Amino acid sequence: MKKTSEAKNGLKFFGVGKMLPYLKKYRGMMLTMVLCGMAGSVIDIGTPLLQRYALNHFVGLGTLDTLVPFILLYVFVILFAGATNYVSAKNALWLEVRLDKDLRNRAFEHLQTLSFSYYSQNSVGYIHARVMSDTSRIGALFSWTVIDSVWQLAYVVGAIAAMLAVNARLALMVLSILPLLVLLFSIFQKKLVRVNREIREINSKITSNFNEGITGAKTVKTLVIEDKIERDFRSETGNMLRRSVHAARLRGMFAVTMNFASSLALAIVLWRGGFIARSEVGTFSMFMSYAQGMIEPIRWLVDAFSDLVTTQVNIERLTKLLETEPDVSDTEEVVALYGDSFEPKKENWEPIKGDIEFRDVSFKYPDGDEYILEHFDLKIPFGTNVAIVGETGAGKSTLANLICRFYEPTEGSVLIDGRDARERSQLWLHSAIGYVLQTPHLFSGTVRENLLYANPDATDEQIARALKLVSADEVIARLEKGLESDVGEGGDMLSTGEKQLISFARAILADPRILVLDEATASVDTITEQKIQSAIDTIIRGRTSIVIAHRLSTVRNADIILVVKDGRIIERGRHEELLAARGHYYKLYTRQYEDEATSAFLSKK
Repeated sequence: MKKTSEAKNGLKFFGVGKMLPYLKKYRGMMLTMVLCGMAGSVIDIGTPLLQRYALNHFVGLGTLDTLVPFILLYVFVILFAGATNYVSAKNALWLEVRLDKDLRNRAFEHLQTLSFSYYSQNSVGYIHARVMSDTSRIGALFSWTVIDSVWQLAYVVGAIAAMLAVNARLALMVLSILPLLVLLFSIFQKKLVRVNREIREINSKITSNFNEGITGAKTVKTLVIEDKIERDFRSETGNMLRRSVHAARLRGMFAVTMNFASSLALAIVLWRGGFIARSEVGTFSMFMSYAQGMIEPIRWLVDAFSDLVTTQVNIERLTKLLETEPDVSDTEEVVALYGDSFEPKKENWEPIKGDIEFRDVSFKYPDGDEYILEHFDLKIPFGTNVAIVGETGAGKSTLANLICRFYEPTEGSVLIDGRDARERSQLWLHSAIGYVLQTPHLFSGTVRENLLYANPDATDEQIARALKLVSADEVIARLEKGLESDVGEGGDMLSTGEKQLISFARAILADPRILVLDEATASVDTITEQKIQSAIDTIIRGRTSIVIAHRLSTVRNADIILVVKDGRIIERGRHEELLAARGHYYKLYTRQYEDEATSAFLSKK
């Protein structure tokens, strides 16, 4: 029981235990690798024994009576060694690429389940390093490092056994260096873990800065801050250099001291082996071969331990990602009935009408201390057009985020069609919501492919209708290949306004029961805005719509207007009622009207 507990603690210490679920399916492959590695080490251990026999028998006794069988055996040994090496390398390669694939798929799948708060708290570079870099190092550890470790360790054990069998006294003198090796490892291990953890974190920052430098290239150039971006990047890479040099020095000191200890074995053989050489030159040759042959495996095992220590950090980082729980999740009972995002049980989904109700809702963001909403009540019957207005940064998107269940109430509940949204799956709700963001995003691919994300079964007629409804057909007409035109990464081959129009058409193509427009016209010109506004009046019929707006002229016909200030709803009512109240909405509207009138007057001059 004690040994089993210690073994488990060892696996836990190096983080290997957390990877076992991903390795189970490759047990056969790993067993083949281990067996081939052990077979290869047996061949390498046996070679000095064959040399001992040849020297003692053919040279020492001066007879060639067993030369032919000896040659045949030696040829067989060479061919067998080549076969085992081939099988080991093939399996190691397959295991590396497959384990990389499994870990990356699992990490990416898990990322799809995490809440918005995770992405707001962690940079792209931070996440990218875990999904790509960390998985790559883990894959290499459990493939090449494992097979090489098996060979090296088996060789050392076999060589020790062979030496003990031939000359126990000399073998024990050689083995006296092992306690020194254990002591050195214990000294350097903690230092290497700490330094390598720092290096991986710095690498995440470098990846993040690199990503931001590329995605924000236009902003960098327009602000003329290329020198600052370069200085920041150089600062991080310089920090990386300093920590890497420190780690290299530690590993160098480790390797030098280990090499010194390993070389003692050769010195002992040379010192004591001379007495053996007088009688059995073959035995002396065998000990020399083992003493020299053990130096490289021991050195390699030291490096392997160092790699294991380093990769322990990668395992920690990846498992931390995989163990991160989303702030918004479905209960086991809901998943059992409705399925999840990857295996939905659509046959159990009830049709969504579109009634929404806030019932005594209080809310604060997961990383916040102040309540955004407190004991908030609001009923939004199906077909209602709700407008949420306020100054920039007032917190207008909070209500929309709660309706879409991107966040959940801290207290109270949000009801969809009379039932708490938490009693049904997130995918069930999201499948009935069309969301047009203030900052549009398109996926790499063609315009058609982006539109079909909303409705994979949409016909050309439905696509054409959705495009025309928001004047996006004019954008398509200007593109050389029409719907088959490539939009580039993130849609960068299109203007912001063009991306917004296509995003709008994509949302309409899904035919959602609930439509959320988050300042959807903020990125288009005035003429296009008027066209879209006209289309909105048609689109929202037969739907519950939530319109987050900065331009108040676009929400005058809303059934109810919610006025947000400092993250709280301070007024509610229809346009005429709020103007008559002469409150905050009245001030916003009159100021915006005066600004627009002034701009129009100046443009005529």
